[in-house]
Amino acid sequence: INRLGNVFVPDESYGEIIEAQVQPFLEQAYSIRKEWGGAEIIREFGLKMNNPDSILYNAAKNNVPVYVPGMTDGSFGSQLWSFYEQHHDFRINLLQDEHELSDIVFEAKKTGALMLGGGISKHHTIWWNQFRDGLDYAVYVTTAQEYDGSLSGAKLEEAISWKKVREDAEFVNVYGDITALLPLLIGPLL
Repeated sequence: INRLGNVFVPDESYGEIIEAQVQPFLEQAYSIRKEWGGAEIIREFGLKMNNPDSILYNAAKNNVPVYVPGMTDGSFGSQLWSFYEQHHDFRINLLQDEHELSDIVFEAKKTGALMLGGGISKHHTIWWNQFRDGLDYAVYVTTAQEYDGSLSGAKLEEAISWKKVREDAEFVNVYGDITALLPLLIGPLL
């Protein structure tokens, strides 16, 4: 069994099966073109999944871009690296994603974020919003505490001083396990 955070993943759903699914997909994508934006390759992968229970599939089907600033981390990133070792002209252009994100942020009248955990995804979200004087709305769900000085533990109140969250923003820090809290947060919306 494998553990991803607090989620257990059986061996048959991890490891070799990821390689068996991702490598043929990358071969097909490579035959179409040698360079892809990160969100573009994720969209293509989501469409190929053709699984109505998949977040990536539903995002792709509904033309909702998924940006992953730490794309090379983890099992999917290992597959990208492995493919690159055999195809040195293959490129994932993350700066294309940055350009798209800048367009979204600069053109938005208001921005909001639901941040599920800390780390790179939280930082990337609030970082881009400082260029428009901060998020207008924010919900941050975390188990991290601020005493260690980490970004993950930093409250949204601290982001105000960096102009990553507006002073007049509506925001809340929620402390708890996201696997338990997310269904409670989105349940009323369904």
